[in-house]
This record gives sequence, C-alpha cells and structure tokens, in this order.
Amino acid sequence: MTTTTPVTFDRRPDEYRHWRLQIDGEVAWLELDVDEQGGLVPGYELKLNSYDLGVDIELYDATQRLRFEHPGVRVVVVTSAKDKVFCAGANIRMLAASEHHWKVNFCKFTNETRNGMEDATEHSGQTYVAAVNGTCAGGGYEIALACEKILLIDDNSSTVALPEVPLLGVLPGTGGLTRVVDKRRVRRDLADVFATRPDGVKGKTAVDWRLVDELVPRQGFREAVAKRAREIARESGRTGEGGIELTPLEHRHVDVEVARDQATITIKGPENDPGDLHEEGAGGWFLAMTRELDDAILRLRTNEVEAGTWILRTQGDPAKVEAHEQAVLGGKDWLANEITHYFKRTLKRLDVTSRSLIALIEPGSCFTGALLEIALAADRQYILDGPPIDDEDSEDRATIRLSEANFGAFPMGNGLTRLQARFYGDDDHLAWLAREKDRNLSASEALELGLVTDAPDDLDWEDEIRIALEGRASLSPDALTGMEANHRFVGPETIETKIFGRLAAWQNWIFTRPNASGPEGALRRYGTGQKAVFDRKRV
Repeated sequence: MTTTTPVTFDRRPDEYRHWRLQIDGEVAWLELDVDEQGGLVPGYELKLNSYDLGVDIELYDATQRLRFEHPGVRVVVVTSAKDKVFCAGANIRMLAASEHHWKVNFCKFTNETRNGMEDATEHSGQTYVAAVNGTCAGGGYEIALACEKILLIDDNSSTVALPEVPLLGVLPGTGGLTRVVDKRRVRRDLADVFATRPDGVKGKTAVDWRLVDELVPRQGFREAVAKRAREIARESGRTGEGGIELTPLEHRHVDVEVARDQATITIKGPENDPGDLHEEGAGGWFLAMTRELDDAILRLRTNEVEAGTWILRTQGDPAKVEAHEQAVLGGKDWLANEITHYFKRTLKRLDVTSRSLIALIEPGSCFTGALLEIALAADRQYILDGPPIDDEDSEDRATIRLSEANFGAFPMGNGLTRLQARFYGDDDHLAWLAREKDRNLSASEALELGLVTDAPDDLDWEDEIRIALEGRASLSPDALTGMEANHRFVGPETIETKIFGRLAAWQNWIFTRPNASGPEGALRRYGTGQKAVFDRKRV
C-alpha cells in the first residue's frame, strides 16, 4: 500500500488533522487527537490514536515551529486529547499492507523526528515531557521514550507496553528497544520481560522498572502535569523572544532534477551579503537553504525510490557562503543556535539516507565550510582539475575550502565530525587539515589532502563520471545500502547509531521474513483471530 500522489512535507498548524498545539507561556501542549479517517493512504482507519506517516509529518512540523516560532517555550508537554488512550503506535493495517520501502522510510522518518525531540531538549533547552493519560503501546511508548520525562496516569489500568515481538513478530523499531536499555537504563532481564509481555506494565512497577519517571493521580491530572511542567521550565536555560515564522517554502536555493535512476541536487549559494538573522527570518539564505534541502531529501526518499544515486552539486560565490556561515556560527543568540542545529540535523538525515551519494565539484561550485560538509557526507567526491567543460578558455577552476565549521559545528550521529570519520584515528592528518583551513584548495591539493576521491582533468571528466555512475547503477541496491551504511559510520556507537544501524537493520530484515510479513505471519494475521504460524529455525 503506497500512495500514487507524491507526498509533501510542508504543513501549517491551521491545517493539522491530528495534533493540537497550544502555547501557555513557557509551556506548550502538543496533544494527539488523530482523525480516524485521516490516513495518508486509503485502506485503513487510524483508530486509538494510531499513526501513519501523515501524523508524523505534522509532529515534525510542530517540533520545528516550537523551536523557531516560540523561543519562549521551555517545556513541551506531549499528551493525548482522547480519554484513556495515549497512543496505540504505528497503525498495524498500514504496516501490514505497505510495500517494504514504504515501511522502511516511514520508520526512518519517525526515528529522525524522535531524535529531533531529544535534540531540542539537549541543545535548545526546550524539554519534552510525556503526559501519558491512557494506554500507551508500541510506537506510542516510543514517542514517550523520546521525551526527557514520562509522567504516567495512576488509574489502575493505563499501561506502557512494547508488544511488537509477542503480537506482531517485529521489533519496536522506532528506538524502543534501544532507549529502554541505553537511555532509561532498564535492567536487561526486565527489558526482556517487558518486550515480550503484550499487556504492558502499569503503576508502581512501571516506576520501579524505570519505564516511567512519575505517577500522577487521575483526578486533577492535567493540573498536576502543568504544575510539574512549570517546575521543569524553571530549570531550563532557554532564553529568547520574538520568534520567526516558518513561512511556506519557496524553493529558490535548492534545485532537484530526477532522471531515471538518479537525482541531482544543486544547492545555490547566496546572492547577497548576510543581514540581521532576525530581520531576515525564514528568508535568510542559510535557514531557507537548510529548509529546502531538508524538504528535498524527504521528498526524494519517499517519492523517488528508484533514484538510487544522488548527485550533489553546489553553485555560487564561496566568499558569500562563508560570510553567511560566519553570521550563523558567530551568532550568540537562540536563533543562530537553532539554525546551526537544524543544519546539523539535515546533514544527519543525509548521512542515514539509503542512496549512493556522489559529490561533483566543478568550477563555479561553492563547497566551502558548511556546504563542504555535504560533499564530505557523500560516498565519493570528484573534483574537476581543469576549466569548465563548456568553456575551455576560461581561467575559472574548481576549489574547496575548509573552515572552522568542518571541525565540530555539525557532528554526525556517532559524535564525530565528518573529517574525523574520514580520517578515523589519524590525528596527525586532522592536524594537517586544520592548518589548511580558511584558504582555497585546488584540485591537486584537495586530492593530496585526501578530501576527494579523484580529480579527473577536463579531457577525462565526462567519461570518468559516466563510468562511475553507470558502475554504481549496475550493482545491487540492497548490497549498496548495507555497504554504504557500514562505511559511513566508523568509531563509537551512540544511541543514534544503534537505532539507525543495529535496531533498524534488524527490523528491516524482519519486515521481509515470512514470520512477520508472510501470509501466515504475525503482522498479517494480527486482528484476524488466527494465530501466526512461525518457521522455528533460527538464522
């Protein structure tokens, strides 16, 4: 089950069908009230506050607007507008009927949204608190797990649960298993019991097992949550006023072209010098470019699943790019901080995208500092050593430029910079690169420094790039996805890398297995009254 209508990711609060966003001073209330008939794709009802991609697109939009439009908000309370049910998780009918690529992209996006909630707590002082006012299962509990605090209603019936293994034959793949043991530090034997127990855990046991933080009496629940939220708000270091509106996207700075099995993303540098970040608002180049790039990645991942190779290009004046970068990274207020972390999150989205990423650096490019991070996120980088292909008499040459932005401003999910990941464990080489920052590097210098894969001259450029792209297209997409994910993330494991690597990889494999998705599998038979028939061989 997939939609034939291209999925869009641009939303506005007055268009939400599934969430209510209310601002009460330093506290925002984000209430889930899913429209049962509001599925993104026909064929299922979103009962019991279950969700699909459309519900999560609205959640992502709300989290973004809270960071940019409401800098005075210090606590975000995530709760349900329905009585006795918080959230039943991802809609099972949707999952059972969806094609594999749809399930994978859906889970990846929801993972990224949950990570964004944690990022807001850690880096923006905007703390997320789950007020669980009813049954909370599967992906519903995974939403709560992404919050810093979980408050559970004490009504002798409401539970938290991860029932995917016993009921569906799949995993709690939106970070559930990982966050239970790594974030909440639930003892592994108790986590084992919890994840194989379909009825969940409630009350004092949920607190004792560290599955929730506090119990709140049913009578006066909302008032008690509001009081607790105000107490948490006083601990926040977030300061800011006069938020900026995230106006509808104009698509002026990022062009996307799709041709058969590949897509080309071209990022255009700024035409003007930077102004005041607050006066420019959403129209400022760095923020507008980031929003458009984020949107392009999401639309391509969801709508163009056969475009297996993405070609990454830039176009513009490197000096102007660097000036806008300095205006953001040199800023000391909340808005500069939010733009920085938004670009970081967008780069992370690129890092976990299951596409072959090829950066082409040509005369007229502006792979400088922050934009160079896009090339460093690619699996290969090619720089043209010579004049533009269409103007052999030109003296224009391709260059790249390292800046302070490449040495810590935009870490990957493993906590490393992309330079540290590229030259893992080679501190001498990293020190050499640090000495080379803030100057233009020619094609031969970039090759010597190991910052590009190859530097074909103008005579060989077109043939070399064609051969590279054709060779990529001839390989198994599945094998490439696994290979690229393993190469991109070296070094330490974090909760993020475990979720996207270990947990998601196992989940994606389980999704294809007959024990889950076969005609007699648990995912297919859930709700039919028929028991699943399992192939008992362990593999």
